[in-house]
Amino acid sequence: MTNETFNGLTLALSKGRILKQTMPMLAKAGIEMLEDVEQSRKLIFSTTHPDVRVLILRASDVPTYVEHGAADFGVAGKDVLLEYGSENLYELLDLKIAQCRLMTAGVAGSVLPNRRLRIATKYANVAREFFASRGEQVDIIKLYGSMELAPLVGLGDLIVDVVDTGNTLRANGLEPLDEICQVSSRLIVNPVSYKRKFALLETILTSFKQSIK
Repeated sequence: MTNETFNGLTLALSKGRILKQTMPMLAKAGIEMLEDVEQSRKLIFSTTHPDVRVLILRASDVPTYVEHGAADFGVAGKDVLLEYGSENLYELLDLKIAQCRLMTAGVAGSVLPNRRLRIATKYANVAREFFASRGEQVDIIKLYGSMELAPLVGLGDLIVDVVDTGNTLRANGLEPLDEICQVSSRLIVNPVSYKRKFALLETILTSFKQSIK
């Protein structure tokens, strides 16, 4: 099913918490997967809605696919959108799902060194902007996972990461410090698709709005 043969809506999603919490909203809109996403190696899925198919991507890639029109719309966390930083997307709805906080964190009870801090994070742009807003220049160490390890082995002084319950931080001897922003999943749309395919999008948007209420 290629772009040349499919003229409906392509929805970009990522596996995990966002997918699980989006699926009930999709079901109310008449969109259900024809296969078990978690058990399949496929990346493109047909649905019960004849005009909607789903792409399963890395969370950080969802805005890229939507911005460039490879997907018409998608669901992405606010943390991902802030880090991505594109203005060529419409952020239509706060879906109120996958809620957490983007925070700094460090070793519990530790005193920060009196020098330029090293911040370990996958949110390099967000972290740099946050510390700059406080008049601090920092060195960013880009990581893609296991952030909690960085302060424990001296790789970084602090981390910037999403925090839900805080259990993972506590289990590793860390504590949350400063809140950068509240995070939830947002429905994003390609501007061209929004104009050209609004008739198809409208009923889905209406259903999503009702689900949020």
